[in-house]
Amino acid sequence: MSESRRRFPRVHDLAPLIRFRRPRLNSTARRLAAALTVEDLRRLAKRRTPKAAFDYTDGAAEDEISLERARQAFRDIEFHPAILRDVTHVDTRRDVLGAPTALPFAIAPTGFTRLMHTAGELAGARAAEAAGIPFSLSTLGTASIEDVASAAPRARRWFQLYMWRDRERSMALLRRAAEAGYDTLLVTVDCPVAGARRRDSRNGMSIPPALTLRTVADAALHPSWWFDLLSTEPLAFASLDRWSGTVAEYMDTMFDPSLTFEDLAWVKAQWPGRFVVKGIQTLSDARAVVDLGVDGIVLSNHGGRQLDRAPVPFQLLPAVAREVGADTEILVDTGIMSGADIVAALALGARSTLVGRAYLYGLMAGGQAGVDRVIDILAEQIRRTMRLLGVSELAELSPQHVTQLQRLPPRR
Repeated sequence: MSESRRRFPRVHDLAPLIRFRRPRLNSTARRLAAALTVEDLRRLAKRRTPKAAFDYTDGAAEDEISLERARQAFRDIEFHPAILRDVTHVDTRRDVLGAPTALPFAIAPTGFTRLMHTAGELAGARAAEAAGIPFSLSTLGTASIEDVASAAPRARRWFQLYMWRDRERSMALLRRAAEAGYDTLLVTVDCPVAGARRRDSRNGMSIPPALTLRTVADAALHPSWWFDLLSTEPLAFASLDRWSGTVAEYMDTMFDPSLTFEDLAWVKAQWPGRFVVKGIQTLSDARAVVDLGVDGIVLSNHGGRQLDRAPVPFQLLPAVAREVGADTEILVDTGIMSGADIVAALALGARSTLVGRAYLYGLMAGGQAGVDRVIDILAEQIRRTMRLLGVSELAELSPQHVTQLQRLPPRR
């Protein structure tokens, strides 16, 4: 065998093989472009945000077992792809709760959002508007119902309600949301009291943030975050009274532990739009609220932030879909960190999903541009997963595409 002949490299031969990236002068844009996954954005958010604010988003209740189980459940799936299907074009659109959405997820309601980044809910609403997906505003939001509507007038807006002990004040919020064009109400029912969020307690999480020696030291590591906080409107719950104390203390004074199915039916009668119950964690409760005539349910354990060791919504999904899927629309949250997680949920019967922490990681990493990046990452992952499964539209997804693997069988 003859040896390959060698010669000196020629510049014109090398030129097609070497392409230099155009440098990005904007450091935030550069960091966001380098983030390829939600986990990448999470790590970036952790570097850019003080510990108390990051932990408020990242943490869960007690030993955080529910959150870890939820994420593990999505990791423990097996996809079953079909080959030789034409997936040149994939369609991620579908109707959810009476209106079209461009992607099968919405931004979940999150409280205290301006703590993560001063752009807060306004950044989330604008990003959702640009992407053609719904944005949910929390009762504990730090931007008002009206300000969010003004910031994103073409966005599809949902309002999330915690029922107060003062029912008239709760109904006043509903009236404001309806008048501002919010078309769907999410009533959260898994909060008779606040969960024990130990990270927040250890960090002295309060409104406004409490300045201790530790937080002052942390501020030195995050000067831009503190400058933004101190040079913008004071942080507060925009739809509620001013409060000085911990988040958990406020929630305990506000939440109504006496709420019943009869109260839920009464609230439903007050709302003119679509009515969804968020926080369903058992098959029997799913059936009970569907019998009330709701438009949808959200299988959710509050992101693991209420009852630790609560059922994992994604694992509960197949049974609920079989029981009530023909009668109502099912949404799922908790543990979603990728577009593949969303595709798996849709295959097992969810109409759509809600993303909360993923959205906040993007917000902390880069404001509205960070939220845009989260949406782009999830959208790209959804489309790629669909193509690899041999699916060109969401309606083609079915339980045949997914197996939920079990680490330990339940003891009966």
